[in-house]
Parts: sequence; C-alpha cells; structure tokens
Amino acid sequence: MKIAIIGSGYVGLVVGTCFADSGNRVTCADVNEDKVAKLRRGEVPIYEPGLEELIQRNVAEGRLFFSADVPAAIRAAKVVFIAVGTPQDEDGSADLTHVLAVADTIGTNMNDRKVVVLKSTVPVGTNRKVRDRIAAKTKQAFDVVSNPEFLKEGAAIDDFTKPDRVVIGCESDHARQTMEELYAPYLRTGKPMLVMDPPSAEMTKYAANAMLATRISFMNEMARICEAVGADVNHVRKGIGTDARIGFPFLFAGVGYGGSCFPKDVRALVSTAKEHGYTPHIVPAVERVNEEQKHLLFAKIKKHYGDLRGKHFALWGLAFKPKTDDMREAPSLVLIDALLAAGATVTAFDPEAMHEAKRIVGDKVRFADQALSACDGADGLVLVTEWSEFRHLDLDEIKGRLRHKVLFDGRNIWDGERVRAQGFTYYGVGVK
Repeated sequence: MKIAIIGSGYVGLVVGTCFADSGNRVTCADVNEDKVAKLRRGEVPIYEPGLEELIQRNVAEGRLFFSADVPAAIRAAKVVFIAVGTPQDEDGSADLTHVLAVADTIGTNMNDRKVVVLKSTVPVGTNRKVRDRIAAKTKQAFDVVSNPEFLKEGAAIDDFTKPDRVVIGCESDHARQTMEELYAPYLRTGKPMLVMDPPSAEMTKYAANAMLATRISFMNEMARICEAVGADVNHVRKGIGTDARIGFPFLFAGVGYGGSCFPKDVRALVSTAKEHGYTPHIVPAVERVNEEQKHLLFAKIKKHYGDLRGKHFALWGLAFKPKTDDMREAPSLVLIDALLAAGATVTAFDPEAMHEAKRIVGDKVRFADQALSACDGADGLVLVTEWSEFRHLDLDEIKGRLRHKVLFDGRNIWDGERVRAQGFTYYGVGVK
C-alpha cells in the first residue's frame, strides 16, 4: 500500500519506518528541507533503539523514502498519516496550527479517494475540524480516521509492531477495512483492533496517558508520606503491586515524569474539560504532585549541605527517562536550574542526551565523557535518570573520586543498606 507520513518527527519516523518494514511503500514528507536532507544522508535526528538500522534497511530495499514535496507525497498515496507536532499553548491546550495546515494541503491535493489518518495526539473534536478543512477544498470522497499512538520512547518499535491494541476511530466501512489491512501484520497474535467513533478514539489517548501519569504521581505522593511516617515505599509498592487489580507497572517512586506526552497530554485534557464546562479535580492534582516532585532532590541536597555556594555536584542522567535522548520536561533541568541558582556547579553525564543537553543548557554546566569522570572532585553524586549502566556502582572507584561520600538516588535503583555499609550517606525517595 502507498502511504504518506506528513511530519518526520519521532512519531512519523517510527510509524513510517515500521509500515515500510511490513512491505508498504512509504514516503515520509516534511516541510523542513534540512531535516529531509539529513534523513536522506542517513542521519536520524532522534535516538530510538533499533530505529536507525531499520530506516537504513528499508531505504536500501526501496520501500522508504524522504521528501520535502508534501503535495506530491499526498497525491501519490492511498493513505495519508498526519504526524506533525501539536505543541502546548500558553493555556495548556494543544496548538493545532500544524495539523490544520496539513489538512488544508491534503484538501488542495486530493486527486482521488484517500484515507486521512490522525496520528498526532489531538484534543477531542479535531477529527471533525480536519474533516471540515479538507471538505472545504475538495469534492473528492475521503475519510478521516483517528488512530492514536501508544509508543513509549525507548521501546517504540516493539510497541508499534507488537501492540497491546490498535485504536481506530472511523465512520465508514471503507476506512475500517483500509486500517484493518494496514495493521493486519501486527495483530496476528490476537491483540485487538478496537473500532469506535472518532471522539472516543481521541479521548482514549488522553485518558490512557492521564491514567499512567496518575499512577506515577500517586506513588510519588505515597513515597513522601512514607518518608514522613518512617515507612519504606519499596515495601509498600510490593504490597500493593501484588494486588491483581493494581499490578506493578508505573508504581515506582522517583523525581517525577517528563517527556513529550504525559505533561502535555495531562494539561491538554484539563483544558479540553474546561472548554466543555467541566473543571476536573484529580487530573490537575496529578500535575501539581509531579511538578513538586521535580524539586524533591534539590530539597534533599539543600537539607544535607545547607549553604550550597561553592559546592560541586556530579549528575548522572539528563534525559527524562532511559533509552531516549529526549529532555522535554526532564526533571534534570529543574534540578540543574535550582543548583545553579543556589551557587553550586554541576558536571553531568548521560549516555545519549549529552548533545541535546548542551543545546538546552549551553555552558552553564560541565559535561563529562564518562559517568565516573563526572564524579571527580564532586561534593556528592546525584542520580536523576535510571539508565541500566548506572545500576551497578563501583563504590571503591566512586569513593576515590568524590570529595564527600554522599549519594542522592532519585530513582531508588541502589541498595541503600549496601551503600551505607561502605561508608556513604544515602538518600532515596521514600525509602529508609
């Protein structure tokens, strides 16, 4: 099947490449000519495990193409995916400028019946807006489908090719049959394709992310209570996670969530609810708890040292989570700003996000070539992102590099009892 993916960001690249890998002819089109030129040279602008190799293979085998000619890509396709960004507006709502601009371009270039698929995360009602914009510019028959993505950064290829479910919001048999054909290779194990009305499909994306964000903020609040009463959140997590109604996923205490989805989608859901006359209570609280949690490590550091002027810290982990270079809404940025404002200095290391961090913070912090070298001369080591390579500490090596043997574990990945037995002062999140 001939497919056009409009927008070559994170979602567009993953979706387009995976569809090409299942035998479709896919053109990823983007108005950013520089980005297209880099992709044609084999330069992938994001870090996602396995994606670069998958792109190279499908380009070499003639199934995946990159183009800056968006109208031509639309005219040549049977199915057109809209995968452009929906940045957050000042009031928390999603900015649909790019989505609606693509809809106008599709309408202008509608040369036969096409299925237009909304892959961008968009508020309820966007499907109707896109349909109206296209209809205003063409007399051709077309369908608009809502097909929200559920991709986790760091595991996006597996999430796409081995989905828990595929959600489709459509209003015609033609659209449903087209989407069934597209997704058939990924649903052979019996996972469901859930076909519903477009508003329900749009709402499903926001509801899913809000639920996952709620679990994180709930567990972080439990961790704060555990610290206050002398309990250990790791024991509590096991105690509630074994309840089949609850389960273990997303029940880890830490310094808050970040990234491109949870913060933006939680705020957009609140904004959508208010636009329709309802003021939610739980979802705004989820965001408030998360924002407070991002300041937790700084509070622990300040309490331990007092005056931070002249103090120097090693910081491990910059990306908002492991297996990505994404630093959007990353807790590390909040901590860095707070430390610098208090007169401290920072040397940071991250396996993948160094380039992005340098772009964002510039020369305000130093960057180390290796995790251990970041510790040289530091008054303490602060872990923000739980990369696998940080899990096993060489305590003797670290002891020789730090000025003071103090560890701040923002993700509870180290054994506090073992660390203390080696003469370190250890601070976790909600643990003894």
